[in-house]
Amino acid sequence: MDIYGTIGPACADRKLLTEMFRLGMTGIRLNLSHAELAVCQQWTEWIREAAEAAGVIPQLLIDLQGPELRIGALELPLELTEGNEVLLKPLNRQQKDSQTQDIGMKNSANNILPVPDILLSELKQGQQILLDDGKILLTIKQRNNEQVCCLVQRGGLLTSRKSIALSKTEIKLPTLTESDQRNIREAKKHGVTGVMLPFVRRAQDLQDLRQELQNAGAAELKIFAKIENLEGVENLNSLLPYADQIVIARGDLGNRMPMWELPVVQAKIAAMCQKAGKPFMVVTQMLASMEKNKVPTRAEVSDIFRAVSEGAASVMVTGETAAGSYPLEVIRYLCHTVECAQAYLRQA
Repeated sequence: MDIYGTIGPACADRKLLTEMFRLGMTGIRLNLSHAELAVCQQWTEWIREAAEAAGVIPQLLIDLQGPELRIGALELPLELTEGNEVLLKPLNRQQKDSQTQDIGMKNSANNILPVPDILLSELKQGQQILLDDGKILLTIKQRNNEQVCCLVQRGGLLTSRKSIALSKTEIKLPTLTESDQRNIREAKKHGVTGVMLPFVRRAQDLQDLRQELQNAGAAELKIFAKIENLEGVENLNSLLPYADQIVIARGDLGNRMPMWELPVVQAKIAAMCQKAGKPFMVVTQMLASMEKNKVPTRAEVSDIFRAVSEGAASVMVTGETAAGSYPLEVIRYLCHTVECAQAYLRQA
């Protein structure tokens, strides 16, 4: 079974990465929603060197931007407080503070979020918007032309390039961005072994990615299809022939339905993959509490056990190692829990 961490500032250290591989980590994910592969050369070199020191042949996955909506760059992290208002503005247009007052915005200069233009065209009064994998919830209060005023219903600290999802709404976006295409051309040079495509909706998305890999002379790279919307769930059977592995990406997938339905959907995807003989991965918040705590919750280790018992070919942690306080301990608990689950299942 493959065990993946995610590289980020918290673990971008050759010695630390070496210890993570020695504990049992077999691969690592590099999230390219925030940077391009060309500027991550130091990290990819450390990954190779650390794996070699640990006697591991590493799997390196790049997670593309794909058809995903994200907020733009913020000068500073923005604290969104429940009951306050926030203004959404187009990414490619600068608006003056005086304009924001036209729709009754309070303290607008400090509460402006740049968002993709295509998002603004889809918004309706009363609609809900989920930010940062659903951690923050906004409701549209008022709109006037290109200005959209939202009420913060669930607050939090928001930083640049965090995800955006509309409740019960899918927006049609191109499969690959220009940045994705550049990163695919760079992939082999950096030792990439697989490509994760977010928000896979239909078989054509995966066929487009495969064609792009072939054009870049990287046809041998594996395709990891991230299922994170209802369209991907509904079309899963037609996706299976075109993916090397299915990824049950529970972050955004959990934004598309009531949270209590998510475990059922995970079980259905796992069962469909098992029946078809298609490997699958489980990811998102497996050890989320360890971003701040040295010991996980009992529910988290039980979640890892469930993924193994359902037949997952791989598991992955994301922010826990990329930005958390205890990346080494995260991998220790993840690997030991997987090993314990596998030993139990062999005896059962």
